[in-house]
Parts: sequence; C-alpha cells; structure tokens
Amino acid sequence: MRRATLPPDSSPARAASADHSREDADRQEQEHGSGGRRAVAAALAANLGIAVAKFAAFIVTGSASMLAESVHSVADSGNQALLIIGRTRARRAETEEHQFGYGSERYVYGFLVALVVFVVGCVFSVYEGVERILHPEQLTSPAVAIGVLAVAAVLEGFSLRTAVSESDHARGPRRLLRFIRRSKAPEVPAVLLEDTAALTGLLFALAGVLASWATHDDRWDGVGSLGIGLLLGFVAVVLAREMKSLLIGESASADMERAIVTALEEDGRAIECVIHLRTLHLGPDTLLVAAKIAVRRDLTAAAIVANIDAAERRVRAAVPIAELIYLEPDVYQKAREDLSDPAVRAARRTRLLAPVRGVTRAVRPGQSRADPPDRSLSAGGLAC
Repeated sequence: MRRATLPPDSSPARAASADHSREDADRQEQEHGSGGRRAVAAALAANLGIAVAKFAAFIVTGSASMLAESVHSVADSGNQALLIIGRTRARRAETEEHQFGYGSERYVYGFLVALVVFVVGCVFSVYEGVERILHPEQLTSPAVAIGVLAVAAVLEGFSLRTAVSESDHARGPRRLLRFIRRSKAPEVPAVLLEDTAALTGLLFALAGVLASWATHDDRWDGVGSLGIGLLLGFVAVVLAREMKSLLIGESASADMERAIVTALEEDGRAIECVIHLRTLHLGPDTLLVAAKIAVRRDLTAAAIVANIDAAERRVRAAVPIAELIYLEPDVYQKAREDLSDPAVRAARRTRLLAPVRGVTRAVRPGQSRADPPDRSLSAGGLAC
C-alpha cells in the first residue's frame, strides 16, 4: 500500500490534525495487529490449562459448578482457536468472486464465538444448574474444588491483564466499555469479555461450593452453575450484538471521517468541499471511502483527474487503512443538498463548529481564519 507525504502547511491546526490522524492510525494498527494476537494467544494458553484442572476437580468432587466452569473453559479455548482461524483466513488475497477481499471473515468468526458461548457455555450451564437444584448430589472433597478455583483465578487474571494491557495501546483515551463498543477488530474485545466473564464465573462457582459446604445443602452448587450460565448468556448477547453490527457494516470513526474530509479539502484551489462522504469497514484494517466532491466549474478533465489523484494520496497519508477510495467529481448545488442523508452529515461535521482536536473550520475564499465564523456555515446553512 502506497503512502504519500502531505504537502507542507504552516497552519498549526492543520499540523495538529495530521498528528492526531497519525496517532489514531497507530492505535488502529496496534488494535488490528500484533496486540490482538498476543491477547488471544495468552487467553488460549490460560484456558487450556484451566480446563484440564477444572475437569480433574470435577471428577474428584462431582461439583456441578466445577463441571459448568470446565465446559466454560473448553468453550473459551475453542473460541480463541476460532479467532485465530478468522485472522488467518482474512489475510487471503482478493479473488474475482470476492474482489474486496476477505477482511470481514474476522467478523464471521467473531459471531461464531458468540454462538459457542451461548450454546456450549450458557445453555449447558443453565441445564446443569437446574438439574442439580431439582436433583442435588452430594459434593465431595470441596477443598480440592476451592484449590483449583484459586489456581484458575490466577491464570484467568494473567490472561485478563494481558488483554487489558493490549487494549490500553489500542483504545487510546477511550474508556474500556466504549472501546469494546466501537472497536472494529473482534479479537481483543472478545477476549476482554470472555476473561471478565471467566473471573466472575469463578466467583459464582466458589460461592456455590462454599455455600454447599457450609450449609450441607447441595442445591447451592446448582445455583452457582445457574449463575454461571446466565452470566455467559449475557456475554453472548453483547458479543453477538457487536459482531452483527460489524457484519452489517460500520462506518469509520468520527475522527477518521474528520481526517478524510480535512485531507480532501486541503487544496481548496481545486476541490471546493466534500458534498457527501460514505465509509465502510470491509475488515478491521481495510476501509472503503466513497465521496462526492465539489470541483471548480472551470477545471479541465485532465486537471480534475490530477487533483483527484492528489486527494487520494492525501487521504491515504492521513488514514493508512483507507485502501479503497472512490471519488466522484460534481458541482455543488445547495438546493440539491439533502440534510437528512447521513453521508451529507458526515461530510459537514468537520466544518460545522470551531476546531475539534486540531481540525480547522471552513472559511470562504478571501476570509481569514482569524475573522468571526460565517453564520452561513452553521448547521442551518452550510455552503462550500
């Protein structure tokens, strides 16, 4: 993928915008690259060891909570394997049948992870819990179960710490919950949700075993299994919802859209403004950009082509994952502007208000940026 260098600009705001765009791109590369691999690998190694220990404890104790946690760890191990397979298959080259590549296959495998969590984890644990509540069985050697749960908590804590550390590099200033909601890569958010559920599930299992031991009522062990199942059901619904949104197709972040519009409008001599902008993540690290741009009426066809080529280079320099760019030249006509169109609003966001994170506001030809803002550029009457 080619990278272009932005032409020199003395505007501090423009430089700040470019710096912010590069920081956002670096976070995207960290989120989509080796960071996700490390988090998934750490989770897989931890869950395989935990699954073996939990199954051994279940055989000794007969605890329903331990069985539920054993199945949970097996499901998590399978999920990490699915995420690794998805990453590998998404790297395949484009074909005539799939001309935009296979990047979205990572989202397909992310959705499969949600199904595994629900079917293997949630349904089995709820069934086992209800069965043990209705037909309790005596819990033997609870000390063994408690010891295994303590070891499992240490290993799960290691996996969660790795996932949180990797997410810190990728999410930047975003809060953790917002990062999970807005992330375009499925691996780290999936591991974060699974590891958090795993640690919480261990607490449920421990509470069930301790309550059964203290009260001599083995139904509490079933209650612990039931709690684990309901927890996994919640995680599965959250993960499936996020993967469904990515499969349908999500646009770029507001910061990226701002960087794209800024790059397109940087040379105001040829491109007057962006009329509308549509973006789509074809995968975590591949962005499609489609924009209608207003060009000067007196430009020749050759000049329009040259300026579009230059604009594409500026966009790729500002947002490196913008691999596919389609620009349609047009003449701006305010009467045809549809303010209800999300693509029009996406293009307008950059120019509506005062500078946001270093993005400069739009000015009319002959107007200084130090002059008061033109009211015709407000939400009610934006013009190029």
